[in-house]
Amino acid sequence: MRNFFLAVVFSLFYLNSEAQLTSQNSSEIILNLKKLNTLGSVLYIAAHPDDENTRLLAYLAKERKLKTAYLSLTRGDGGQNLVGKEQGDALGLIRTQELLAARKIDGAEQFFTRANDFGFSKNPEETFKIWNKDSILEDVVWAIRKFKPDVIICRFPATGEGGHGHHTASAILALEAFDAAADSSRFPQQLSYTQTWKAKRIFWNTFNFGGTNTTSPDQLKIDVGVYNPLLGKGYGEIASESRSMHKSQGFGSARSRGASLEYFKWLKGDSAKTDLFTGIDQTWNRVFSGEKINELIQGCIKKFDPSAPELILPDLITVYRQIQNLNSDDAGINFWKQHKLKETAELIICCAGVWVESSLTDFTAIPGNTIAVNTQIIKRNNCNAKILKINYLNQTDSVLSLALKTNELYNLRHTEKLNISFPFSNPYWLNQKHEVSRFIVKNPLLIGKPENEPALKVLVDVEIDGLDLQLERGIIYKFTDPVKGEVYRPVEILPPVTINISEKIFVFADAKEKNIQLVVKANAPGVKGIVQLKVTEGWAVEIKKPEFFIAGKGEEIIIEAIIKPGKTNSNGKLEAAVTIGEQSFSKSIKRIEYDHIPFQFILSEAEATLVKVNLKKTGTHIGYIPGAGDDVPACLKQIGYVVTTLNDDLLSHEDLSKYDAIITGIRAYNTNERLQLHYKKLMEYIHEGGNLIVQYNTNNRIGPVGSKIGPYPFTISRDRVTDENAEVKILKPENKIFTTPNLITAKDFEGWVQERGIYFASEIDKNYETLLAMNDANEKPLEGSLIVGKYGKGNFAYTGLVFFRELPAGVSGAYRLLVNLLSMPSNK
Repeated sequence: MRNFFLAVVFSLFYLNSEAQLTSQNSSEIILNLKKLNTLGSVLYIAAHPDDENTRLLAYLAKERKLKTAYLSLTRGDGGQNLVGKEQGDALGLIRTQELLAARKIDGAEQFFTRANDFGFSKNPEETFKIWNKDSILEDVVWAIRKFKPDVIICRFPATGEGGHGHHTASAILALEAFDAAADSSRFPQQLSYTQTWKAKRIFWNTFNFGGTNTTSPDQLKIDVGVYNPLLGKGYGEIASESRSMHKSQGFGSARSRGASLEYFKWLKGDSAKTDLFTGIDQTWNRVFSGEKINELIQGCIKKFDPSAPELILPDLITVYRQIQNLNSDDAGINFWKQHKLKETAELIICCAGVWVESSLTDFTAIPGNTIAVNTQIIKRNNCNAKILKINYLNQTDSVLSLALKTNELYNLRHTEKLNISFPFSNPYWLNQKHEVSRFIVKNPLLIGKPENEPALKVLVDVEIDGLDLQLERGIIYKFTDPVKGEVYRPVEILPPVTINISEKIFVFADAKEKNIQLVVKANAPGVKGIVQLKVTEGWAVEIKKPEFFIAGKGEEIIIEAIIKPGKTNSNGKLEAAVTIGEQSFSKSIKRIEYDHIPFQFILSEAEATLVKVNLKKTGTHIGYIPGAGDDVPACLKQIGYVVTTLNDDLLSHEDLSKYDAIITGIRAYNTNERLQLHYKKLMEYIHEGGNLIVQYNTNNRIGPVGSKIGPYPFTISRDRVTDENAEVKILKPENKIFTTPNLITAKDFEGWVQERGIYFASEIDKNYETLLAMNDANEKPLEGSLIVGKYGKGNFAYTGLVFFRELPAGVSGAYRLLVNLLSMPSNK
């Protein structure tokens, strides 16, 4: 009984990892028939989205037909973003969906741990100190015990050649988990849901990139560049399509064709010199009484007619029943039994041409309200198929016994009231506030899942040629876009109203009050309520008109309020809520919409931080040249600057002398190739008395600098300081940048977040001054985080200091230092 329960738990996890079963063409059916006859599994482990070897994953999943998965320790929350301004949790959500899009192409599954990507780490010691090593090791063990890989492959070594501390940490954890997963004394609480597992061996997939070659002729090697005629592509082509889904990281890749060797170094377990699976039976012979199943599947493959897939249905149904009859007492056999039953059921559905989809007429639903579900069903091949019943979300059975006619579309409509206590939709790992180290997930069965299961589901009982199957379908919403065509989006369970505060942080540089706006949006028609605001003691808030009524669903109203800063220098907190009758709703919503991923959103508490900064400033008008995207302009407006976005037209035709200073967005010289055309004009602006501040740029394959930047030469390096608490030495405290208009001291570098700076200047011309020195532990001081040079009457500055992170986080010292840079006095 216990084994049966465990099998069901794992089966549901696996089934729900895909939101909707799609149709398969005949090439995919024959490929999956061959996969049905393969019983082998491999788990690839690394640290981040985009670390995985997509060519190898595609080869293992589609050529070797192995059950293949990628375990990424993090969701990439601490990375950079080439497609927008999202950082932190929002960026992690984007990169999660990019990974899932990549897996749909290369055929592997996707898992995660609870580790938060806190930014670049130079060594595994720092990484484990922040993550808490045992917590993440527990998650890696959990993934191994559930997925039960025969072989584990690390992307990086445990000896540091991977560069990033997270990379090295991923290998260390993989090696420890290889043993721990087989030890019942390690993380025994997991054994209530799964069993111990001993993989056969673990390899390091060695590499030759980034100037580091770790391959050697004596290593095990495999040609993964082969061509698959069923797919019409080689694995280099599939890999490029998969890797190109990492758009936020600028990983668009060209298709490659022809032989391509991958190298592997054995690390632990049984040795192997010629193949990853040496000595591992990958056939039905590894399952007791499985020989007959192998013969039956081979018969299906020989008999398969691409123009009439339904002809093998009797044979497939026999295969299904043979697998059903396998002994479930052995955990290893039961694992493959459940997995192969799912694969066989999918093949039966596809060969029968049965297609089922359930949708709503709106993408939002409110607990306590009624929803209308439309289920469409069609049978497109010649076979006997009958819909027995449909089970809806509140266990409401609609008994049909509907015999399906070939190629006739059925529309079945059902209305149901959502339970008032139905939970709101939200990425499960973001339901609880988390620290910098890792996410908090209270339900252990959710750990590792790439995303939420569909919020709403239907279960369809179908009979095909006498075999009863149950299809689980997530309820979706779809609409027709005049440009994109048919578009799908997940159904969202939302509160009747959300309230968004106009900013996440309000910065007060003086005692003046601030006018703020709150956007109240109705997710249901006829919403009448009262807005309530709460602030930290000592601060004051006044709502001009708290009562509101919103007639239409999807409409919104702006509520205005005034915040008065406290008399002390203490920071504060603003909390917002909406009262409707006796209920209070305090959720804000952040939407993320890009064409390459499904619609995403995050629900969080409606609150903002109130920051007091002892700040003086000179000048008012700032020009901002956009880069890859940051919130620096909004932060400057908070402290009283008038900020104008300088697009190409303004840079070409406007008199720049009207601006007291110009600042470029992060990676502006990487993303805007036309800046080279404006170089001369920007230098003239400086020469005549202006200040140009350039935030960090990169100088690599993803972000080459296509233009001169400053009046004198310098190079952009990969130097960085990742410890946000690293000591900062002011090299020339008498410099105006540290005295005017604000006195900058070591105190201004307290409370920084994630890191000090990235992509520092190097090979610096003598006309520049280096003003700061800083370093991570056990490293030499770096002086390229801030360089300033006089040019004519004005000044140029390049800085790798991460103002784009610190200002939105409300770090007062970052505001004070940036204001001083913007206020650099003219030269005589």
